[in-house]
Amino acid sequence: MALRPDEFHAHALAATDDEKRLPLSRMTMWEVSPFDPAGLLVSPLREPVLPEPPRHGEDPADCQSCRGRDEGLWLNDRWRLTRIAKAGVPLILMLHPRDHHDLADLPDELAAELGVLTKYVAKHIQALAHVSRAHVYRIGDGGAHLHIWFFARPEGQAQLYGSWLPVWDDLLPEYPDAVAAADAELVVDALITSSGGARP
Repeated sequence: MALRPDEFHAHALAATDDEKRLPLSRMTMWEVSPFDPAGLLVSPLREPVLPEPPRHGEDPADCQSCRGRDEGLWLNDRWRLTRIAKAGVPLILMLHPRDHHDLADLPDELAAELGVLTKYVAKHIQALAHVSRAHVYRIGDGGAHLHIWFFARPEGQAQLYGSWLPVWDDLLPEYPDAVAAADAELVVDALITSSGGARP
């Protein structure tokens, strides 16, 4: 059984210094880390917050994703694809079910479709010129409506490898919007060919 919140906090607190700061992670020592460990501090460990605050859209009546169910770059009967503007990496796309579901309550039929669509979106992003990889993320702490992130990693940027890519995205200057929009259209064209659906 997982540790209770108070047990987890006590376990983590035992590894902190006098200011309740954990040591720097192994990840900060990786050559792809965006941070120089000299002078870098971990934020003090905070007490657990219980009950946890609700995520955005726990009530479908207040869900922004549900309100946007007919909007995006690409739609089929059950899914929609949107683009995140003002990114630092070449392209960020997001796949949402049109109806209100989170990952754990996704009907099996939609879960199967999610796997196939994830494959195709990633494949079409990786087919773009000067993009090497499509990183795929599902986090789920901010919004109750399932949304899968697709980050395009720029070709040749070895320092942007791996799990630090979303942090690098936040640090990089804004990528040219017209280029990202044009590349998103190429992904949509390929997705229509491979998976059906259409532009709204």
